Amino acid sequence: MKRKQRYAFVTIALALVFAFAIGYSHTHAQGQFPGYKSTIQTYNMSQSTANIILAFYRQDGSLEKTLTDIIERDRSKIYFTLPVQEGFSGSVVISSDQPVAALSNMMNSALTAGGTYVGESQGSTTVYLPLLMANSDGGFNSWFALQNPNPSSTNVTVNYSDGFTTNITLAAYASHNFYQKQESHTSNLFSAQVTSDEPVVVVAFLEDTASMAAYNGFASGAVNPAMPLVNANNNGINTDIQIQNTGDTDTSVTVSYMPSAAGSACTETQTVAAGQTVTFAGGAFENGANSTCSGGEKFIGSGYVTTNSASQPLAAVVSQRAGSSPLTQFAAYASFDPDEATSAVRMPTINDRNAGFFTSINVMNVGSSETAIECSFTDTTYTITGTLQPNETLTDLQANKIQDGYVGSATCRATADGAKIIAVVNQLKTGATDDQFQVYEAINQ
Repeated sequence: MKRKQRYAFVTIALALVFAFAIGYSHTHAQGQFPGYKSTIQTYNMSQSTANIILAFYRQDGSLEKTLTDIIERDRSKIYFTLPVQEGFSGSVVISSDQPVAALSNMMNSALTAGGTYVGESQGSTTVYLPLLMANSDGGFNSWFALQNPNPSSTNVTVNYSDGFTTNITLAAYASHNFYQKQESHTSNLFSAQVTSDEPVVVVAFLEDTASMAAYNGFASGAVNPAMPLVNANNNGINTDIQIQNTGDTDTSVTVSYMPSAAGSACTETQTVAAGQTVTFAGGAFENGANSTCSGGEKFIGSGYVTTNSASQPLAAVVSQRAGSSPLTQFAAYASFDPDEATSAVRMPTINDRNAGFFTSINVMNVGSSETAIECSFTDTTYTITGTLQPNETLTDLQANKIQDGYVGSATCRATADGAKIIAVVNQLKTGATDDQFQVYEAINQ
């Protein structure tokens, strides 16, 4: 069973990327913050100039605004101010005559918390959300935005793992936000399955009163999902991995952790019931729970499922956190299906000392054989090279390595025949006292 991967997508010379957009909205107060703001970054992944159209739709499906633009080859364009009215809440469909990708930053209006996610190239009639919360420990709540990018209406059902169910009908091009703290949940932490007559796109947001994270919903699970970055006891940053069993049979799951920059290899095993979600990594690296890991040891590396006793489809969300309640840093990304990986990944946003922001990249070999890795960065001679064994990760921190004020993009390629790689990018800010921590999945090409 395949899940949708993050690719540039071209059909009949038209690329479509679906994302959500909120202008400066002070009425959007059902989340943890009194207001929200979105930025959108579009990235031309081709060697030709891309002609793009951004169509912004209000939540009721009516058209708010269209914007026509061009992007030079292998370049990005960031829309810090969206061409919408103040208070706008809705979605955007990006059309292009070349393969493009898109990132969106959802931030609170004070710009002290935010989450990044990658625009999807297609929707799905089934979407899984491994991590949702309602009045959870530390004051965490979640909400998710559901977009109907189709020219016809659709009926949507949301089934939560704690038994709560809700239904809605969405008009063509409409979107809707589901707030878990307003629903009647019997658990503080749970998962969900969304089903729809027409393909839809879903993005989830996790919040406490000072931090925010975002992740894309899954069209399906993977038998052996891979996670390119796991942090533990790393300058206050720790990781939780929420694994959802999207199948119909209980399964015993073993996650193997492999260090790239710090720590020791170890494993963790837990049973994940059908339709339920279980937390990995946090307890294993804190006190060794359910694992061979050394509690309290610093770890920087990757994780991957090596045992799935019933071969059930699994979806995982990896959340990185720092601080106590409320968190000072918070970010999340979605796991990858190795079967959908390719020999090249593109990373639209790379920073070095850009108003204090810097990035780090984590490239994982999910193929079956050794491969050399070559990474290049736009407008600089800086490169990264390495050799990775299966399931190994190459970690590189760009801070103080490229140039002061650097803003660019990167491409990593695996050179072995049939090689497969995946990657994630962390973005942080030097000296930040609020949540300026973001992460996004690299785009396979």
